[in-house]
Amino acid sequence: MQERAILVGLELKARRRVRPPAGAPPPDCSAEESLEELARLAESAQAIVLERVLQSRTQIEAASLIGAGKVQEVARQAAAQDAGVVIFDRDLTPTQQRNLERAIQRKVIDRTQLILDIFARRARTREGQLQVELAQLNYLLPRLAGRGVEMSRLGGGIGTRGPGETQLETDRRRIFRRIRKIEQDLERVRLGRGVQRRLRQSIPLATAALVGYTNAGKSTLFNRLTGAQVLTDDRLFATLDPTVRPVILPSRRRVLLSDTVGFIRNLPVTLVKAFRATLEEVT
Repeated sequence: MQERAILVGLELKARRRVRPPAGAPPPDCSAEESLEELARLAESAQAIVLERVLQSRTQIEAASLIGAGKVQEVARQAAAQDAGVVIFDRDLTPTQQRNLERAIQRKVIDRTQLILDIFARRARTREGQLQVELAQLNYLLPRLAGRGVEMSRLGGGIGTRGPGETQLETDRRRIFRRIRKIEQDLERVRLGRGVQRRLRQSIPLATAALVGYTNAGKSTLFNRLTGAQVLTDDRLFATLDPTVRPVILPSRRRVLLSDTVGFIRNLPVTLVKAFRATLEEVT
C-alpha cells in the first residue's frame, strides 16, 4: 500500500544580501530544486506526494527546524488530506523529530531516512544489504533515547515492562555488537574485492567506470555497450551494486566497463562510509 506524504523544505535566507565575488560558482541548488528532488525520492519509495511546503527563515528553529506556526499548518494539512507521513528535506535531530511527531500526530522522517529506505528496498546482494543495515544502525543509535521498549525484541506487553534506561542500554549493546559484526563482514568483502582488483590489474586491460547523477541513464548505456541485463528503471537508485563487464571498442581494443551507484545531493555520510567497498571499485 502506498503511503500518502507531505514534503517540507526550509530555505535559509541571509539577513543581508551580499554580492558574491566575481567568478564565484553559483549555489549548488535552490530550496525548490532540492524539494523537487525529495519528491522524486519519495516517489521512488512508492509514496504519493500530496503537498509540498516550503518555509523561508533566517535561521533554523532549534526545537522543530521550522517555525511553530508552520508546524501547525503542516499538522492541519496532514489531518485534512489524511497523510500518513511527513518528510523533511533536511536532517532532523532526535529532539526535533520527537517534537514534530508530537505536534503533527503523524510519522515524521527526514531526507536520510528516506534514502536509507530506498537503499533497503533496492539492495540485492548480500554485500549491499550489509552496507544498508550498517548505515541504518549508525543512524538509529543516537535516536534510541525516548523510544522506550519499542526496540525490544520481545515487544510491548506483560513481561517487558521495567526501567527504560536498562532497556535502552540493552538495545545499545545489541546494536553495537551487530555493527561490529557487520563491519567485520564488510572488511572481508573489501579484502576480497582488493584481491579481485589486483587480479584484474595484472591483466593489461584498461578499466572505465560510468559515473554520474542517479537516474541519468548509466545502466541503460551500460546495457547497450556490453549487452548485459542490468536492471534499468526510471527511478532514483535503481542500481546499487557495481557490475563489471568487458566491452570491445571500435578499435577492437578490449576494456572493462563498470556500472556504479549514482550521485545525489546531500547523500547521508553514514551511507558514504557504509558503501566504502563499493566506492573503492570506482577508484
